[in-house]
Amino acid sequence: MAVEITWINHASFRLAGSRVVYIDPWKLPHGPRDGHVVFVSHSHHDHFNPGDIQKVCAPDAVVVAPPDTASQFQAARSLAPGQTLRFDDVSLTGVPAYNVGKDFHPQANDWLGAIIELDNARVYYAGDTDRIPEMAKLEEIDVALLPVGGKYTMNASEAAEACDDIGCAAAVPYHFGDIVGSADDARQFADAAGCTVHVLKPGQSVTV
Repeated sequence: MAVEITWINHASFRLAGSRVVYIDPWKLPHGPRDGHVVFVSHSHHDHFNPGDIQKVCAPDAVVVAPPDTASQFQAARSLAPGQTLRFDDVSLTGVPAYNVGKDFHPQANDWLGAIIELDNARVYYAGDTDRIPEMAKLEEIDVALLPVGGKYTMNASEAAEACDDIGCAAAVPYHFGDIVGSADDARQFADAAGCTVHVLKPGQSVTV
């Protein structure tokens, strides 16, 4: 079964196949309440918003987050780097996400990216991170969702280099157009990356 990846805005995504997975829901205009799994990468306000999480949660939804963030949300499941959680047709494997040479996202916090496996697709969501050595250890990534806005994360050229590290077949940029980064950053990333790049507008989707 194909998986539809929708860029909601900023760092927020919806993955839809046999199950629906939300990533860092934020600034949602309405509440679809269709998410079976909601992944939260870390506790910064533009990634962890309890009100937006409630908007997307189906009645049987599971919220997954790093320990310091999970403790702030009732009944959330904790995920650490290197750990895997499985829920029916969805699995999430925690991947480190941190800054190198700046202090916004310290490695010691154990904040997360994740490999999300859904309907035989392997989607890597990098989280708020720089280009880090752990990316070169990832395997068989179909689509990498990568920040490109700079300042708090990788910039466009660093994200393009990360694509080579990851060996992904395709990539989707995020972390631009709100707070930091611009459409120019996304275009620069698309021009520099050595894989297929889908530059989406908020609300647009690509199917893998």
